[in-house]
Amino acid sequence: MFSIKVNPRFGDIDILGHVNNTVPSYWFELARTPFMKIFDPELALTKKTFPLILAHTEYDFTGQLYIKYEVEIKSWVSKIGTKSFTIKHEAFQQDRLCVKGNAVIVCFDFITEKTFPIPEDKRKLLEEHLLFTK
Repeated sequence: MFSIKVNPRFGDIDILGHVNNTVPSYWFELARTPFMKIFDPELALTKKTFPLILAHTEYDFTGQLYIKYEVEIKSWVSKIGTKSFTIKHEAFQQDRLCVKGNAVIVCFDFITEKTFPIPEDKRKLLEEHLLFTK
């Protein structure tokens, strides 16, 4: 499991005084960085070096987030398939779960525009972060 801490910014707040519902998607994307480094350690992010594409995301909001408190994002692999894996994210503020979500990442060759199986060495690294939860 990976964990990062973020501080909401003034611009993240909506007119009702809480973090806008679009903001956690950015935080979850940031929290996926360590998983991306498994496939592209230098994050060169070229068509030749970066073999992943985001296929699906979903979010459930279970509590409001506010500007004055730090947010902890916990992330882990919840499923590994043949060509894809799922990352589970949870955002906590003051020890309260406020947002949870999933991101499905697919191994993808940007030159041929085709999917391919997760390489065995990468699969083993992903398995180190595999946790089964509800």
